[in-house]
Amino acid sequence: MTLHGVDTVQVVATGTLIFLIIGGSGVGVLALALVGSGLLHLGHPDVDGPASLEAVAGFTGAFGFGAAIVNEMLGGRTPGMIAAAVAGGVLAAVPTAWLAARLSRAARNMRTDATPTRSHLAGATGLVVTPIPTDGYGEVRVRLAGQPVKLNARADRPLPVGARIFVVEALSETSVHVETY
Repeated sequence: MTLHGVDTVQVVATGTLIFLIIGGSGVGVLALALVGSGLLHLGHPDVDGPASLEAVAGFTGAFGFGAAIVNEMLGGRTPGMIAAAVAGGVLAAVPTAWLAARLSRAARNMRTDATPTRSHLAGATGLVVTPIPTDGYGEVRVRLAGQPVKLNARADRPLPVGARIFVVEALSETSVHVETY
């Protein structure tokens, strides 16, 4: 960039660079806390202490980036301006830490449906996908908890492909006795 024929270089204030490094490390720790603990089994989810890792990382990231923004807006070259940047970072960090803690707690404590078992198969309806002979097994596709499930099937009489069926009994975890529907 030139100004009246003199080359100038835009310099980032040292305080801003330090705040950006703090913010980046906070984001890195937050990513590791959210992804790493589930995939890599880092840490123990029940041991949070007074503040969760997600809340601390969210606070650190928001503090660093918020303070860097305020520092650049003020042109933070004096201790008073850097103190104002720190205050701006804290103002950004507190709600972010609270939100990170709430969201991570909600994700950990999310209720899920019970895992379907063979007792849930009785009464399911579906279709024959492989013909069912009189003295053997064919295959049927039924919906169990909203998911398509393919099972081995027996019937009292032969059933062709495409016949609509009703599960009468679960013979095992993977096989059923069916009738036409």
